[in-house]
Amino acid sequence: MSDGEGPGVGTVKPKRADARRNAAALLDAAAAVFVTSGVEAPIRDIATRAGVGTATIYRHFPTRADLIVAVYRHQVEALAESGPRLLTTGATPHVALGSWMDSFVDFLVTKQGLATVLQSEDPCFDPLHAYFVERLVPVCDRLLAAAVDSGEIEPGQDALELMRGAGGLCAGGGRPGYDARRLVGLLIAGLRRVG
Repeated sequence: MSDGEGPGVGTVKPKRADARRNAAALLDAAAAVFVTSGVEAPIRDIATRAGVGTATIYRHFPTRADLIVAVYRHQVEALAESGPRLLTTGATPHVALGSWMDSFVDFLVTKQGLATVLQSEDPCFDPLHAYFVERLVPVCDRLLAAAVDSGEIEPGQDALELMRGAGGLCAGGGRPGYDARRLVGLLIAGLRRVG
């Protein structure tokens, strides 16, 4: 048998459950630090929040760009996975839509912290917007369709349009007392069928 042949060659070993949980905790910690301190925050701050050493972060994410991309993807995946779960646990589809939009606002607030980097010239960030649209628009569309089917909201709603509207409301802050979550809640309440 020559080098490179044999069992296991070319296969990727899946991460253990505890390794996946540790990676998720690290990404959650990085997201929280990015929101409060920006994406240029010291890696030691992220490590402290995650309860790991800086070497652990660098082992998983050799560059800051790797970490930023991973945080963004992790948050998109969490948001995408929450939509179907909310449909089964929410009191009504409209309530599920409202809960999901609350989470979407949280995501957008974090994204505001990443905005400068995401708009940089670094090509590693280019596919992130398409990834965001591909993963989240179908989830929002499913929530809207369920609320239409239940008779709670008017038909003809566009998921991407709703998400862009929420994004605009989240981007409009910056002054004391501005509450994007309340405004997005009003937007969702405005979808309700009258009569």
